[in-house]
Amino acid sequence: QVQLVESGGGLVQAGGSLRLSCAASGRLFSNYAMGWFRQAPGKEREFVATISWSGMATYYADSVKGRFTISRDNAKNTLYLQMNSLKPEDTAVYYCASAFGATPQRASYEYGYWGQGTQVTVSS
Repeated sequence: QVQLVESGGGLVQAGGSLRLSCAASGRLFSNYAMGWFRQAPGKEREFVATISWSGMATYYADSVKGRFTISRDNAKNTLYLQMNSLKPEDTAVYYCASAFGATPQRASYEYGYWGQGTQVTVSS
C-alpha cells in the first residue's frame, strides 16, 4: 500500500519561507515522477511543481516559478518543496502526489497516489 505523508505546513507572514516534505512508502520511490499540487478554499486543485524520477527535470506553474523549488532525495524516499517569498495567494492545502510513470507531469490525472495534504497559510 502506497502512503504519502506531507509535513511542514503552517502559518507564515508574506515574504517568508516554508519547506514542505513528503515521505513516501510502499512503492519504489525512485522509479516515479512526483508532483506538488494545491487547493485553495472554493477553488479547484491546481498544479504547482513536478520532478522526474531522477530529479534532473523539473517544471513549475508560472505563479510559483522563481519562488518555489521542488527536489527529491531518493535515498530517503522524500520529496520537498522549498517555498520562498510567500504571498497571501499561496494560501492553500498542499498535496504531494506520485505519478504513474517516470516523467514529470502537470495534469492531476497522471498521478495515482496522493497524500492527505498540509495547510499553508500566508498572512498579509
